[in-house]
Amino acid sequence: MELITIGNVKIEKTASLAPMASVADKAMRTMCKKYGAAMLTGEMASAKGLCYSDRKTQQLLAVTEEERPMAIQLFGSEPEFMAKAAVIASEYKPDIIDINCGCPVPKVAGNGAGSALMKDTVLLGKIVEAVVRAVDIPVTVKIRKGWDESSVNAVQAALAAQESGAAAVAVHGRTKSQMYSGKADLDIIAEVKQALKIPVIGNGDVDSGESCKRMYEYTGCDLVMVGRAACGRPWIFSQIRHYLETGETLAEPSADEQLEIMKEHIYLLCEDKGEYIGMKEARKHAAWYLKGRPGAAKLRNMCGSLSTLDDFDKMLELIRNPDRQDI
Repeated sequence: MELITIGNVKIEKTASLAPMASVADKAMRTMCKKYGAAMLTGEMASAKGLCYSDRKTQQLLAVTEEERPMAIQLFGSEPEFMAKAAVIASEYKPDIIDINCGCPVPKVAGNGAGSALMKDTVLLGKIVEAVVRAVDIPVTVKIRKGWDESSVNAVQAALAAQESGAAAVAVHGRTKSQMYSGKADLDIIAEVKQALKIPVIGNGDVDSGESCKRMYEYTGCDLVMVGRAACGRPWIFSQIRHYLETGETLAEPSADEQLEIMKEHIYLLCEDKGEYIGMKEARKHAAWYLKGRPGAAKLRNMCGSLSTLDDFDKMLELIRNPDRQDI
């Protein structure tokens, strides 16, 4: 498999896991790595949270040897806080520090961070420069197409990142205003790739081996990033790898195999976070795994009320044996 290099980090040219808040935790990353994710990025962590020693924020930073290569992603709007946070994050030994300039959610963008930085590429550049100076590992930047359709400036933002010392730029082909609706614009990713000398990572709408190959071929990007399509489908990474290597579409795991994969994921989640918190977070993951099955609406309701691993095991037994009356 072909490799790309970001700074001094070698990464297989298949597909990497996107940073997803409240989703890309250790259990999710472990499952995606098991099925061949080329690189992992953790949940975004608040720079100020780190600087003020917020324990919950620090819990987002753990990196295990099995997860490498792995990036820690930071968000914030002040260069000095971002630099200090990067130093703290680097103590957890990530391979890469990633700067979030793309998150569209109001509580991030509304405070001048995330995709709000697309409106101020000078500040974006200052943040990148401060972080690059503060740490001795590669620094990458994740951006969007722009704030909205009237201010598409991904190329300008990417150039500012490159000039400030970024080792790579990831581009989500949607504007902040689009959030996750509509289609990702592959043309803007291609434009960024043509403008930059550093590696470019393409992100948006990749949900299969075919769409991954199209992203590579259409945009010329150096690496592809998969986000929401991995939710409830960590095996997408093995499907992508197989398609890129052979041109053949690898079948989905059987219905029973999918249940076993879900079980492994949920048990990992509870092992990592404890049953009380783990099962609360398991609800959305279980709903993603069970999407599209017969009786999906009923199953969604069951997922929404999961509180213990015993609840989860009973739900699994009912899915496998729907005629049982004793559960």
